[in-house]
Amino acid sequence: MLPPPDSDCAGFNRWIASRDTRSPDPPAGRLSFCPLNPEMAAESPMIEALKAKLGAEVGKLQHELNVVLPNEIRKAVELGDLRENSEYKAALERQQFVQARLGQLRMRLSKLSQIDVAQIARDAVGLGSEVTVEDTKTGKSEVYNLVFGDVDFEEGHVSMSSPIGRALVGRKLGETIVLRLPAAVRHLKLIDVKTIHDV
Repeated sequence: MLPPPDSDCAGFNRWIASRDTRSPDPPAGRLSFCPLNPEMAAESPMIEALKAKLGAEVGKLQHELNVVLPNEIRKAVELGDLRENSEYKAALERQQFVQARLGQLRMRLSKLSQIDVAQIARDAVGLGSEVTVEDTKTGKSEVYNLVFGDVDFEEGHVSMSSPIGRALVGRKLGETIVLRLPAAVRHLKLIDVKTIHDV
């Protein structure tokens, strides 16, 4: 369920950060992006590419749901006793999975359509930022790309609602964040920040 249309940016930020975690919300004022009317929303190559990727998966799954699976179910039924028919059970389980996945993808596409890139800060970490951090203890650097949702992340891509994502959102070049993990506490200094406007 999306937040009401009159929600402010901070409220939407907190809503995004709480989607798949019970950890605290990001501090007030650390804005990442705000939803606006789809007709008013500016686009970016990153968002367009993500929408195209999700759209392609929707098309593939829709074909499977409407054409492939019905044929498999029909063939399985023709084999006889459904109580002992493993093909029939497998097809039904796959059908349920595809229906659930399609629902997730369509919800994600709807949320992406409401992102206004113009509202994303140009001088702080937000959606689409590429951030290089340095571990103050080991001196090793790592690069993270902040993305929206949980779709097949490439190496170095992190969700904005993940612990590292929430810790980075709203931070600026030169700041040091404290990342508290189950196994350790890390101090990471931001040594390079490219926002969605730069990458």
